[in-house]
Parts: sequence; C-alpha cells; structure tokens
Amino acid sequence: MPAPTLEELAPAGSDLTADPHPALAALRERGRVHRVHVPGTGDVWLVLGRDEVRAALTDQRLRNDVRHSATWKSDGGHAIGLNMLQTDAPRHTRLRALVAREFTAGRVEALRPRVQRTADALLDALPPAGGYALPLPLTVICELLGVPAGDRHLFPTWSAELVAPSSPAAAAAAGAEMTAYFASLITAKTLDPGTDLMSALVLAPAGEEGLSPGELLGMAFLLLVAGHETTVNLISGGVLSLLRHPDQLAALRADPGLLAGAVEEMLRHDGPVTAAAFRHAAEPLEIAGVRIPAGDSVMLSLPAHPPTTP
Repeated sequence: MPAPTLEELAPAGSDLTADPHPALAALRERGRVHRVHVPGTGDVWLVLGRDEVRAALTDQRLRNDVRHSATWKSDGGHAIGLNMLQTDAPRHTRLRALVAREFTAGRVEALRPRVQRTADALLDALPPAGGYALPLPLTVICELLGVPAGDRHLFPTWSAELVAPSSPAAAAAAGAEMTAYFASLITAKTLDPGTDLMSALVLAPAGEEGLSPGELLGMAFLLLVAGHETTVNLISGGVLSLLRHPDQLAALRADPGLLAGAVEEMLRHDGPVTAAAFRHAAEPLEIAGVRIPAGDSVMLSLPAHPPTTP
C-alpha cells in the first residue's frame, strides 16, 4: 500500500498551492522526516527542518543520479537527456565547467538591450493583454539558446506538463515532443551554428571532450525548463508578496536602489521552488532518527520554516 500523499498528511483545510507554510509547519511539529507518496514518482522520504535539510543537501550518501534509486530501470528515469541536476561528481563538475565557460557575463550583458525592450513591451501591454512573468524569461532563455521565435509558443505547454503533469500520459507525450524538438535543434546548430549558447555547446573546442547527444539534450532541457520556470515563479511570487505587504512595496517604490536586496529577500521569503531535486540513498543513512534504506529516494523541503515578514 502506498504511503499517504502530502495532501493527505496535511491538516484539514490546508492549501498547499496557495500557502504551503502552515501545513509544512504542522508536519514539522509531528516529525522532521515523513514517508509520503508522490504521484508519478512513488514513495519517498520528505525531510523538513532547516538543520536537517542543510545537512542532507551536502550528505555524500545522498546522490543526484537516479541510478542509485532502487526503482530505477532505464535511462527513461531521466527527465530529458542527462542534466546537471541528475548527475554527481565528476560528471557534474565537467558539465558545469562546460556551460560556465560559455555562459559568460559578456554573453548575458549582450542580451540586456533585448531583455529591456521585451520587458518594456510587456509592461506597455498591461492591461488588457496580460502576461509578464511567463513571456519575459521564456523569451530571454529562448534567445540565449537560439530557439527560433516562431517555435517559442510550444514550450509553455510542454514545460507545464513536465513540471506539474496533468497525467502520466500527458507528461510522457510532452517529454517526447520536447526531446524530438531539441534533437532537431541540436542537428540544425551542428550544421549551421550561430552565436547562441546552444551552438557554442554543440561545437566543442579542438582537442576537448564535448557534450554527448544525451548531455546536449539534458543541458537544453535544464536551461529552458529550470531557467524559465523558476524565474516565472520568482516574479509572480515576488509581486504577490509585495501586494500582501504594501508597506514594503511603498518602500521599494520610494527607493529603487533597494531592488537588488528586495530580490534576495523575495528568494528567502517565499522562493520559486518548494523542494530540491530528488536525492537517492547510495547507502543506508539516518536523518533525524529515521533510518533511510539504500535505494530510497529523498525529497528535501526548502521552505524549512514559515517565512517571516519581509
């Protein structure tokens, strides 16, 4: 019998989408580790609490690579291709170095005028057109990767299904369609490279090991989905937090110099993700007095404490 879902464990009346903090706080009072069922994934250990989560994030017995999961059967366990969130050192170190070398400050700075124009145009369209938090980061990431403008409308639906599937079949279809698209894009960049990031990743410098086909797919997937989904949530969640705290909104409007600190505070107060990528126990371990068998998967809750007023 599967473990209860987080919704079933949460106190009655909890709204885990609108405000997960009260439910997570109630669960922490009952224990820092709970067995929960995640639809589409299976039973995992949910770890709550600042100290426990911080320790688990650096525990070398908990690995990113899904091959350490007892339920892993094939490379189909990876999202799309092989990305940095699902690898460990030394492979992770190599992948990070390759993308860091190309993801330069100069490349990002060169995008600034286009980002500014996009942001201004979206703001000018509010209202009645609506839409800002999604199209802004999606446009920027697509331009960075060299995705043609006419294809960008495809990604919101694919990304939504992969991040929050409406059904296993829909998620599988979205994954297959995105994989086919990126494979085609990689082929096009190989035959006719441009100045975009994907072209740079496809063309490894002479004498150096480049990315494999699976790694290229994983990198494209990670940059697009993780790159824009987190920013969408940060923008929308940040605006909501400011609307809920009008004194902070007034302070920011009165002194735009506070903006950089405000963004950091939004990340702390109510960040864009509520859990880290799954970790998998490479060997037995104990967290907060609970034994985690080898092969079990662990989900680390990032909002370890209810947020204080920003």
